Amino acid sequence: MLKISHLGAKECVTGSCHLVQTDPGSAAGIHILVDCGSAYGDDPELPFDQFPVPVDTIDYLFLTHAHIDHIGRVPDLIDAGFKGEILCTHATKALLVPMLHDAMSFSSRSDKDVHRLEARIDELSWGFELHETFSLKQGITFKLSNAGHILGSCFILFTFAGYRVIFSGDLGCTDTPILPDPDPPDSCDLLILESTYGNRIHPSRKGRVEALRKLLEKSLADRGIVYIPAFSLGRTQELLYELDRIKPKVPVFVDSPLGLAITRIYADLEEFWDKEAKDLKASGDHPFDFKGLYGVERYRDHKKLLDIKGPAIIIAGSGMCTGGRIVDHLKCGLDDPAKDIFFVGYQARGTPGRKMIDGKTPVKAGIHTLTAYSAHADQQMLVNWVHAMPRPPKEIRLVHGEADARRALAEMLGSPIKRPFVNG
Repeated sequence: MLKISHLGAKECVTGSCHLVQTDPGSAAGIHILVDCGSAYGDDPELPFDQFPVPVDTIDYLFLTHAHIDHIGRVPDLIDAGFKGEILCTHATKALLVPMLHDAMSFSSRSDKDVHRLEARIDELSWGFELHETFSLKQGITFKLSNAGHILGSCFILFTFAGYRVIFSGDLGCTDTPILPDPDPPDSCDLLILESTYGNRIHPSRKGRVEALRKLLEKSLADRGIVYIPAFSLGRTQELLYELDRIKPKVPVFVDSPLGLAITRIYADLEEFWDKEAKDLKASGDHPFDFKGLYGVERYRDHKKLLDIKGPAIIIAGSGMCTGGRIVDHLKCGLDDPAKDIFFVGYQARGTPGRKMIDGKTPVKAGIHTLTAYSAHADQQMLVNWVHAMPRPPKEIRLVHGEADARRALAEMLGSPIKRPFVNG
């Protein structure tokens, strides 16, 4: 007696949200929500009053990681009556409130309401170790394993009276700076699998530092400015790590208070880094710091930066250009052929970034897409991860991907896929 409903990211990429009901329709049933994220662009968000169960009956909220498209609606969920426990990894717990504080700053909430919600989120949330099995009510157990997507990201194995369900969350790539590779999964009966890049193979990540170096040299040859829209969590730290390898001879500005705050948290969470990052720091080369790197915290300094003459590199949020300081920079740079924009992350349908890439927004600046910087596993990595299970799952449901990506991945995975485009 188990029902799983996909309330967000069912047939799109953002707004991840999944509901597990044991004994559906019974007052004795347990309700578990996996992620509660914001949607971007044209992706839909299901109102809370249309959830299959009242929000105040949800016992647990599991968070696979701290990106806003997986956690962004948590404050709204609490305002709607959620009073259960929030469970995640220790690193996600450290990132949760800073990420949501920034998100709430763009809402109509007063400072008093923001502080109230931050205190409530901190009170309800608990961090757990990886690779250990923990118990919930009624004999349900869970285990968190490293997903390799961002610091703290995990996939979750639930066991319900012997029936095993894995939620992949967002799976990362192998050879990602700072992060250990994703753990191999245990066997399960049902796998809820992300499919963001289910129809693509990323370029080799081993050569991406050199590719970035060459593109920067070419783009900066006219002494212009390179703008890099980047998510404050994950992508900004990866870029700093690789720019530290490149040692650019032009100033690099991180124009993102949240990006700078998250970078400091990353630095404090050294225990979760991979061996290469730890070895670099031990040798005296801090992976997030180098000569010519400047942090732009105050808004008045951001305004001054808008008038800077090149050459320079400016990293700013948001990653999909839906808001944040990058919007001001692009207003100054879109019509200047001496300026370039590097897209280093997924751009959802309907977002300004996607419209620029698709040519729907006319620009004179150079547009470049570096797909080797994706934080999501590509098709082959997803297939390899599934095949690493000791036994294949009886069923796989594909979520968190556009239709063509789900279709291509379903063809590669074959028989375990059941109703891959009707995930009900």
